[in-house]
Amino acid sequence: IESVSHTVNGAQGIVHANLIAKLVEKLKTETDEIKELVLDTLHYCMKVDTEQALKAGAMDVFTTLLKHDSWEIRGKAARDIMDISFPLDGKKCAVKVGCIPVLVNLLADPSSHVKAQAAGALMSIAITTEGKQESIKGGAVDALMKLLESDDMNDVRLNVIKAITMLAEAPQGRQQLAQIVPILEKIRESGGAMMQKVATTAIKVITWKP
Repeated sequence: IESVSHTVNGAQGIVHANLIAKLVEKLKTETDEIKELVLDTLHYCMKVDTEQALKAGAMDVFTTLLKHDSWEIRGKAARDIMDISFPLDGKKCAVKVGCIPVLVNLLADPSSHVKAQAAGALMSIAITTEGKQESIKGGAVDALMKLLESDDMNDVRLNVIKAITMLAEAPQGRQQLAQIVPILEKIRESGGAMMQKVATTAIKVITWKP
């Protein structure tokens, strides 16, 4: 099933066959190797449809897997939370099940891959006002600032800066983030085209005056 899900038609077939709920259930009982395959399958299927996964309680299961011993599973679970949080209902669900504090903790994970995925998930959830408020309350601003200074891996920095930009849209976030403008300016000067673009946007949002 995992290999079939890589194509749009394959993912649509899995969704139309109502297999998503069964796959979510598999995440609770299967071996780690199978869990990784299921997480990958759900990743592709949620690009087509997130509704079935939300109804099946996938957000709760993904949140539990954020605490798994395997960094591969933690990273894939965070990636899938980013996927399922794309629609508004997903963002609301993420706040409701309490996955934001767990994602904030993962910003200090030993794995750069996990940190990048966690920052991406927070970015997606923090698009809403409620997501911003809960992220700020959960210590995301301090954790993201620390990560921006400590990890220069491209994927990590891109997602961290995008998440920072979301949180800077809230007055409290903007106030806290003012101190990292010099770091963002250095990143803008030395980074590639995409890094320059996201850093420029972040600086504009952080320095915006009402």
